[in-house]
Amino acid sequence: MAELILDRVSKTFAGKTVVDKVSLKLSQPGVYGLLGTNGAGKTTTIRMLLGIITKDSGDITWNGQTVNRKDVNFGYLPEERGVYPKVKILEQLLYFAELKGMARDQAEVSIRKWAKRLKVEEYLEMPAEKLSKGNQQKIQFMTAIIHDPDLVVLDEPFSGLDPVNTEILKEIIIELVRDGKFVIMSAHQMATIEEFCSDILILNKGKTVLQGNLKAIKATYPANRVQIDVDRPIEELIGASKLKVENAKNNQYTIKISSEEQAEELLKSLVEQGVKVTRFEIMRPTLNDIFIEKVGATQEIKQLEAEE
Repeated sequence: MAELILDRVSKTFAGKTVVDKVSLKLSQPGVYGLLGTNGAGKTTTIRMLLGIITKDSGDITWNGQTVNRKDVNFGYLPEERGVYPKVKILEQLLYFAELKGMARDQAEVSIRKWAKRLKVEEYLEMPAEKLSKGNQQKIQFMTAIIHDPDLVVLDEPFSGLDPVNTEILKEIIIELVRDGKFVIMSAHQMATIEEFCSDILILNKGKTVLQGNLKAIKATYPANRVQIDVDRPIEELIGASKLKVENAKNNQYTIKISSEEQAEELLKSLVEQGVKVTRFEIMRPTLNDIFIEKVGATQEIKQLEAEE
């Protein structure tokens, strides 16, 4: 079984340490979440583990061998999108596939397979500038996977995609894992990370502030909200309980709590008042809550939270 290990990896630019003794280990296929604010060191970490830039210290190995850009069969979707605007899509994809060592006929078979899957077949003979931003992104996603890589790094893979195309990419990522691929995903959409990733690493100013199995991490936090669906408005009852409504629509409420006992008392009160409760779920903090706690509620994070 393949294995990727980063052991106390650091990188300094112009005297400033941007990645400080970061370690991670991927021992089985899956999606690993790499999180942090802008400038936290995510992109530098990614570029070091792919051999794009050199590390200053520490070790990076794939299958026990030091990572070398020539030896690791990786696919990379960078956050900075880039296609050649005047060049036909098929020509670009063939070029990138051949850079990865694919024969031209083999590359064309793979390109047409993925073009059909991503619903961009009709654009292959067009220059990239004729495509929408979302379709250009799907083309760049193809460049990351057409050569059947063992390790795929996706930086903000869903940025700019509509819900239909987002779902297509999600299905493909699930299939990549099913086929034994290792996927590292960096994204600002915390709900996406929760959906895909079993393990995460959060960076802040180049340092690891939280790392491990997401389910186990969340289990260490007490419940902080309850979701309730009822048959009529209950604002007055919630107010009487001195609880804060976080969200409310169509008689569906998300309510902040400081303990499970508060939620149970609220449920008891609702039943006593004859309110029909069709959903009652006590919830632990979301990854978004944990992220904000760990990196600090800066203006930047508040903006990210608002966008989600």
